[in-house]
Amino acid sequence: MFTPWAKFFSSGGQTLLARSIDLALDEDGPDLTAQAVFSPEVRLDARIRAKQAGMVVGLPIIGAVFKRLGAEFVWRPLAREGATVPAMTDVAAIVAPAAELLRAERVILNYISRLSGIANLTAKYVHALRGTGVRLLDTRKTTPGLRLPEKYAVQVGGGVNHRKNLAEMFMLKDNHIDAAGSIARAVALLRARYAPCPPIEVECRTLDHVREAVEAGVSRIMMDNMTPDLLEQALALVPRHIETEVSGGVTLENIRRLALIKPQPDFVSVGKLTHSAVAADFSMTLAP
Repeated sequence: MFTPWAKFFSSGGQTLLARSIDLALDEDGPDLTAQAVFSPEVRLDARIRAKQAGMVVGLPIIGAVFKRLGAEFVWRPLAREGATVPAMTDVAAIVAPAAELLRAERVILNYISRLSGIANLTAKYVHALRGTGVRLLDTRKTTPGLRLPEKYAVQVGGGVNHRKNLAEMFMLKDNHIDAAGSIARAVALLRARYAPCPPIEVECRTLDHVREAVEAGVSRIMMDNMTPDLLEQALALVPRHIETEVSGGVTLENIRRLALIKPQPDFVSVGKLTHSAVAADFSMTLAP
């Protein structure tokens, strides 16, 4: 079950979301057309419609956008957040001043379309993993400024969030390891610097790297871009108390095969969930 919107964006998340909305509104600037056509007292009744079948994600953004505009508004959901609806389904109703409604229209639709598209793609990968016990992870390959909304959409689609930022979990990659001289040295530096030390993950591409990461006692080992044969050998080196993650070159066509390699990994991570999802099709129409 995904984390509800309000809880997901609690504390610092609300600030980041507000900044993202403000930037989107600033990009559009004032709606001079609507200001000329409609008098200030005119209010419009609108519906947001899903024009294709699929998941509906991001409806709470409606209220968040109008609050950033400082506009008086009333909105209500006509579909449950995260629900799968048929094509041509009205999913939200909004009543607001005409100029503010039309200024908010594209910003709201961009968010909902993007997040729904990510959830739809995530759900396909989750379906491919059904029955394996392996969990689907996202990555930090997100749209700048939309990290949290996109990771929220992954959760709604049934995926699991990897670290949301660089401080939540440490990941040692080639550059870190080369600079430190070894995996063991890099891990020691982290543990000496931070107390308590957040979980440490190491990105490994060879069996020697996996052995060294196991010896260092890290929390998770990522097998990056390994062939199935090499992956099987690498997974066999890792004791069960250390989590394992398969990454690199994962597609809908091969994810199940990778998840069923013995011993099985704990996670498979897929950057495509956020960097290649196709936006869903939503529109806003005025009620009669």
